[in-house]
Amino acid sequence: MQNQLEMLRIFKAVAESSNFKEASIRLGISPQSVTRAIKELEERLGEPLFYRSTRNTTITEFGKQMALKSEGVIEQVDALFQLHQHAQTPQAIAGSVKITMPNTFGRQYLLPALTAFSKDYPNIQLDLRFSDLIDNVVADQMDIGVRIGFFSNNRNVARRVNEIKFSIVGAPELIAKTGVPKQVSDLCAMPYTGLIDQNTGRMWSWSFASEPDCFPTNPAFITDDIEAELSAVLAGIGYGQLPDFICEKYIKTGQLVTVLEDQSPAPWGIYVYRPQRGPVAERVRVLFDYLAKTLADIKFG
Repeated sequence: MQNQLEMLRIFKAVAESSNFKEASIRLGISPQSVTRAIKELEERLGEPLFYRSTRNTTITEFGKQMALKSEGVIEQVDALFQLHQHAQTPQAIAGSVKITMPNTFGRQYLLPALTAFSKDYPNIQLDLRFSDLIDNVVADQMDIGVRIGFFSNNRNVARRVNEIKFSIVGAPELIAKTGVPKQVSDLCAMPYTGLIDQNTGRMWSWSFASEPDCFPTNPAFITDDIEAELSAVLAGIGYGQLPDFICEKYIKTGQLVTVLEDQSPAPWGIYVYRPQRGPVAERVRVLFDYLAKTLADIKFG
């Protein structure tokens, strides 16, 4: 059984977005939690709040009246509970926050941002763990995680804040030697690199917009480190399918050239997440929101 105020908060988010999934992302909870809360609230009130179909969600007339009557109530209650929180200055918020993040992306984008955060919150101790392995944030006692890819773990509160695009690139000297690949089958007959997924020990597949995924069968260069792969591509050893955040500056300087642009795969999401458990310490909440905003503001490319 859920707290009435929390159910009202969830109802308000769904009413404003007309979408259960968007409301769950906005609130940092699972879509299932949103569905359960709305169902329980409807049972308590004895009236449907939304009409649901496989395609859309529409608020009922009773739901509209409920939304009008509840307007301002949540804000007033939140204001009462936040009096103490707002009284805390950045200097007064203290304690340790343990964060896990990908190696290259973390060093390139998160480390500078966290250095700035430390200056504003000098009494929050940052414990940074760089790893390309998928962590179990609960078992590893992490407070916050940042990951790139496809996030489907409902045990965590996750927020998709940005996305990473991928490009197929090659060095000018390699292109002069092989010619420009016109289609995926051309590329497969040319030298290319392979990146090992550290979580599985297998090579990452190459994904394309309109062609099936392709697993490298005979790469000219294999590594489990994306920076080493970048070095190999820059040296003209083979073509690589690389995230734009690592290769964009070399494309701009002409050291790398994009090929098969119409076959770029779907972007990968950037997620900030934390364990879905109890109350959130102020130091964790502040840093979670800071990372979400910082990453959302980054313009890649």
